Amino acid sequence: MGTLHRLASLHAVWPLLIAACSSYSPSGLAPGTSAAQAQQSMGKPTGSYELPGGGRRLEFARGPVGIHTFMLDFDAQDRLVRWEQVLTEQHFLELHAGMTKEEVLQRVGHPGNASYFPRQQQNVWSYRYENSFCLVLEIDLDRNERVTSVGHGMDPLCRDANDGGM
Repeated sequence: MGTLHRLASLHAVWPLLIAACSSYSPSGLAPGTSAAQAQQSMGKPTGSYELPGGGRRLEFARGPVGIHTFMLDFDAQDRLVRWEQVLTEQHFLELHAGMTKEEVLQRVGHPGNASYFPRQQQNVWSYRYENSFCLVLEIDLDRNERVTSVGHGMDPLCRDANDGGM
């Protein structure tokens, strides 16, 4: 009887698990989907940015140690135009010294980790992303919130996993 009860419970939970997985990415959202429908599916956005022409971009970071951030672009009527996963080398190549904090946020979203170094008066933002080399993207911002450098560092989570922990 215990096995049948467990199977029935699993059968009841299975649709919820599938629904949770489907809301991780916007792959099921068709062009023209309203922003409200997208948020119902994806959850609360982690950022919102104005786009030229009256549209807006909604950020859905899957973190804090996640490796995906989805940006959904909506037109002036709040209808989905396109979406993309922005934590990629292709998007990182668009980042450069002199950009503002806001420009970085609009392109790749909020960092998975942010550290402040008072002596240098500098913030370092780190972004985990899918790669084969255990790397994170690191962006240095000065006290005026402008990018001073963009580079890669070792992913501490990857290093700890390879070292067997601390």
